[in-house]
Amino acid sequence: MLRVDCARWGQTPEDLRHLALSAPHARTRERALALFDITQHRCATQVAVRTGRRAHTVMDWVHAYNQGGPDALAFRRTGGRRPLFAHSAKPSSARWSAPPSARPRRHR
Repeated sequence: MLRVDCARWGQTPEDLRHLALSAPHARTRERALALFDITQHRCATQVAVRTGRRAHTVMDWVHAYNQGGPDALAFRRTGGRRPLFAHSAKPSSARWSAPPSARPRRHR
C-alpha cells in the first residue's frame, strides 16, 4: 500500500492540509491536497479520479514527497509556452496593432 511518509520530514497530515490551502501556486496546492487525502485513508486511484489526474501521476507525487520532502511538491515550470501575462517583451505589432480605421493618419 502506498503511504505518505510525513514523519520523515517532521510533518503531519495537517501540515499538508495547510500547504494545500496556502501554497502560492495552484498545482502545488493540488499536490499537497492529494497527499493529504491519501493520509486520510484514500487510495491514490480514488484521489486521481477525483482530481482528473492519472493514478500514476498521483503516485509519482507521493514518491517524490517521500524522497524529497515538501519541496518536491512545489510547482516548477519545465517548459512549454509562457502565459501572455508573463512576457516582458512588447507584443508583436502585426498581432496586436489597432485596425486601420483607428490608426492616426499620416500627413505627407
